[in-house]
Amino acid sequence: RRRHTRFRNVTGVQTCALPIFTEIGPGYYTFRYKGLRNVFLITRSGVIVTDPIEPEAAAVLRAEIRKLTPLPVKYVVYSHQHWDHVRGGKIFAAEGATFVSHRNCLAHFKDLPEPEIVMPTRTFAGDRYVLRLGERKLELRWLGINHGDCLVVMTPDHVNVPFIVDLGTAGGMPLPFIADYSLHNWVRSLRELEGWSFEQYVGGHGIALAPKSRLTERREYLEALMTETRRELDAGTPLAQIPDVVAERLRERFAHLRGFSGIVRDNVRRTITYYGMGW
Repeated sequence: RRRHTRFRNVTGVQTCALPIFTEIGPGYYTFRYKGLRNVFLITRSGVIVTDPIEPEAAAVLRAEIRKLTPLPVKYVVYSHQHWDHVRGGKIFAAEGATFVSHRNCLAHFKDLPEPEIVMPTRTFAGDRYVLRLGERKLELRWLGINHGDCLVVMTPDHVNVPFIVDLGTAGGMPLPFIADYSLHNWVRSLRELEGWSFEQYVGGHGIALAPKSRLTERREYLEALMTETRRELDAGTPLAQIPDVVAERLRERFAHLRGFSGIVRDNVRRTITYYGMGW
């Protein structure tokens, strides 16, 4: 099931219709707003919403959920601490929702406060937590350090399609400088996810459903990026030349990824820093 809307660009002209939400399985939906995506789960006792994105997005999301069910939003679950995914929670806090995250997110919200972000009121430590509402369960899995230190992967108990935010956006490149990522732990986390028994996942950006192979593609890109950058460093290639050299090495395998030409050199510069400073 899909609903569509039209967004206006800065000139006020309507853009093409985009799906607002897609039903993945019984009561399990993904919501898309301006390139960001979350999931929500409707149960007999209420609704679980994940990343509320931003206030404007959350208002649209709340209205769309109301068209599907009169039940309240009981929980809001943060995938991680980054503001682009979690600034919209106030509308759900106003109706009494409990906010959930991994405990490690708290330190980030306290260190750099953002007034729009609702602080989690329920946190968990360790690598697994099960949130129950009505007849459904939502399993939260923490894979350790990867994209920051509090990111969780979420999977409902009745639809084996996990919500995997920012670890492998289907068909795209990583962020240019991929700050806040531990490269080797990112690769480790992707390998772990590849070992799970699902076929499709919902990402935090992009298409509604992506094949698991897109996670493998992201891992292979990162491994090649790290290998080729390290090769040039070990060979004594001047630092200023390494981004161009590695970009050409990676082009044959990965030029099909969105934004490759404009991003790959910054990815290399970040990897030089990784090997030069351990960061």
